[in-house]
Amino acid sequence: MRRLFLAVLVAACAAPFCAAAQSAPAAAAPARVVVQVSEADPARWNLVLNNVKNLQDDLGANNVTIEIVAYGPGIGMLKFDAPTNSRITEAAKAGVLIQACENTMRNQKLVRADMHPNVTYVPAGVTQIIKRQQEGWAYLRP
Repeated sequence: MRRLFLAVLVAACAAPFCAAAQSAPAAAAPARVVVQVSEADPARWNLVLNNVKNLQDDLGANNVTIEIVAYGPGIGMLKFDAPTNSRITEAAKAGVLIQACENTMRNQKLVRADMHPNVTYVPAGVTQIIKRQQEGWAYLRP
């Protein structure tokens, strides 16, 4: 009887600790953010690049994955001779994926040789954004 009483007492005392261990949150997954840029305005691009840097500074660069998707008039800021060239280089060095829409490039008769060397490519910018949102990525359009 005494053993049964001790077993019940130990189980009752341990229960809150077991429940707490089971409900403890798992380590947070890195944040994932897709950023749309479809304007040719250098000020807009600088705002985007500032937002991206702030995200990395606030969350920690290792705690956030960021993709910038440019299409339409916004793709001009990804050209090799764009006024945002040095900022694009900095963002890419910081781990930001900068993507150009190949549909827009075809429509504007741009080729990869016209583009910043750190740019990657997606077949359709709007489709890329939709895919990322369906995968649970946060969407940002400054």
